[in-house]
Amino acid sequence: MTINIKRGRPRDPERMKRVLEAASEQFIAYGFAQASVDAIAKLSGVSKVTIYSYFPTKEALFAAAVGRITDTVFASLPPGALDPNNPEVALTMIGTSFLRLKRSDEVVGAYRMMSATAGEHTAACQAFYKQGPEKLFQQVAQYLRAVNAAGSLSIASPDEAADQFLALFLGSAHIRVMFGLGKPSAIEDANLVRSNVALFVRAFRV
Repeated sequence: MTINIKRGRPRDPERMKRVLEAASEQFIAYGFAQASVDAIAKLSGVSKVTIYSYFPTKEALFAAAVGRITDTVFASLPPGALDPNNPEVALTMIGTSFLRLKRSDEVVGAYRMMSATAGEHTAACQAFYKQGPEKLFQQVAQYLRAVNAAGSLSIASPDEAADQFLALFLGSAHIRVMFGLGKPSAIEDANLVRSNVALFVRAFRV
């Protein structure tokens, strides 16, 4: 199933921000099935008719809400951060931003909600994957392709390498967070980023 999230009238950025923030809150609080577009409309101050003019289905609204969260990883990086000639610095910033996202209550709640939804709402799960993990994999892979082209690292398969890089952050600390067993300290996360980047760069060094 293909979910189009770009239909409808031209979008007012501030209005869209309110809609997607309200949608994220509702989906995480009540799950995909129980989240109400009426409640999202009321919470955002945008009419239900207007929301449906932007997003023809609940799945499309959900996909956009997930995409908004995913985009913060790269949007939060300073200008010029993705220098292909300095992958260690760039990957440190990407890893730090990614880990901050994975530790956030919003994202932890979203993953828990989707785990409970899996098998019941296939289209929603597909939307979550495409606008969440897959989108982020592609963004990291795009940077790694530039790194390989610059000759800073030798990366034969940027897609596979992007998957490997992000997977380095999904170890025991991540599992504890997902189980509600506590979050690492800022120092522990900084050390994790540092060691993961060092391992990755060493593996692909020219």
